[in-house]
Amino acid sequence: VLRFNERLGHTYLSDGRLAPTYDLSAIGPLKPNGEYGLDDDVDVDTWRLHVIANSQMAPLELTLADIKALPRVTQITRLHCIEGWSAVVQWTGARFSDFTRKYFPPGAQLPPYVYMETPDSEYYVGLDTKSALHPQTLLCYERNGQPLEDEHGAPLRLVMPVKYGIKNIKRIGLIRYTD
Repeated sequence: VLRFNERLGHTYLSDGRLAPTYDLSAIGPLKPNGEYGLDDDVDVDTWRLHVIANSQMAPLELTLADIKALPRVTQITRLHCIEGWSAVVQWTGARFSDFTRKYFPPGAQLPPYVYMETPDSEYYVGLDTKSALHPQTLLCYERNGQPLEDEHGAPLRLVMPVKYGIKNIKRIGLIRYTD
């Protein structure tokens, strides 16, 4: 049954199946829900994103400027919380697929999973690589046209409109591509 569900999920989650997008007029407030990994205010100037791709590639240490140098994407989508509420939000950042193409070794086989955690290791998520590479998956640094606030994951968070908010990790400190 698990294998059947996995095949069904991979069939359903394709680049052609996008979450609905909305007009600016639909944007509403977003609860600052979930505090794991957000205990301290962050200094954007000293924050670093650590990236580990595989044993053939040296670990990377990136700044927010490195992420902002990638093609900028803005989308207005609905964030669904497992608690039963939702909100329409405008997110701006870089596609995770663009990030992966830039920093993962060219021609190398991508591992099946992506692991992310907060800088203090208080919160983490595991994702299948196919979901992480979905065209609407963003590494976000802005919400509703403004830089992210601390309670919403500043300086960098994940947004995946095809997944519940619990997978939309705030304040990413580490990305590891893994088996």
